[in-house]
Amino acid sequence: MLTPRCTGRPEGRPRHCGLAVLALLLVTSTPAFADATLFIGSATTPANRPAKGLAFGVGLLVVGFEFEFADTSESIEDAAPSLRTGMGNVLLQTPFPVAGMQFYLTTGVGLYRERLGVRQETHAGFNTGGGAKISLLGPIRVRLDYRVFNLRGEPLHSTVHRVYAGFNLAF
Repeated sequence: MLTPRCTGRPEGRPRHCGLAVLALLLVTSTPAFADATLFIGSATTPANRPAKGLAFGVGLLVVGFEFEFADTSESIEDAAPSLRTGMGNVLLQTPFPVAGMQFYLTTGVGLYRERLGVRQETHAGFNTGGGAKISLLGPIRVRLDYRVFNLRGEPLHSTVHRVYAGFNLAF
């Protein structure tokens, strides 16, 4: 009678078990999904001014990772500085869309540069927020997002709020 064995080698190492385990992982693992977002919005601290940016992310079921770059315009008359951010984020998201919407919470860390006139501050920053990716047609979605940025160093405004809407492409 033939029985499959994983320890048929004299050294005691498995012969075919490694391949069997790898095949099992490939068959049962969840593939990574990626998406890209182009967005426009508004930073509301200390005054409303335009913000634009892009984000690229990868998701594994309920956990995702994202890099985001955003640029907020300066308003001299409101004493509102420009703000550029580059953030790496971790997302906790619903594993699949609910009624065509995939909700998420996010937090991250990165760098920022704040400018108002000749004054400039570059330092680390943190962000937290959340939003939804709303299915439109196939891989095309609308993304709605709210973030709170906590800026370290000596910025003019250490807490900045931003809201945006964007087109999101899942692939």
